[in-house]
Amino acid sequence: MGRTDTASLVIKASPKRIYDAHVDAQSLARWRAPPDMRAEVHGFDPRVGGGYRMALVYTGPEHALPGKTSKHEDAFDGQFVELVPYERIVERVTFRSADPAFAGAMTITTTLTPVAGGTKIEIVCRDVPTGIRESDHQKGLVLALENLAAFTE
Repeated sequence: MGRTDTASLVIKASPKRIYDAHVDAQSLARWRAPPDMRAEVHGFDPRVGGGYRMALVYTGPEHALPGKTSKHEDAFDGQFVELVPYERIVERVTFRSADPAFAGAMTITTTLTPVAGGTKIEIVCRDVPTGIRESDHQKGLVLALENLAAFTE
């Protein structure tokens, strides 16, 4: 059992709009990458048991952290474990890396709760690989939520 990291944010959008942004490949590619990266989504199948392949690619040659898969890329495979429309998304993510510090599957549970003025979105990441520093992961989760808010609001 690895570390658990969490983040949450109230977004001024409906649970449907936020859920749809998770289960559409083009939408996911637009909001999931941090500002200094771009997302490439491959083989997207949004159903329980389905999954996707994704790469987050640094947009410039200079960046603070090396990629997990190559110097400029974090590539991973995701599987949809549970999809409850407009309420919850559970994904199992495995990084493509030769470094054992990134081995194993991380489970990401995203919960959508209607609140006054929008939706509270909470992300819980369980079994975070030891190679991902907690401070970097927290920053990445917050950036992803902010990108999702900008995309859906």
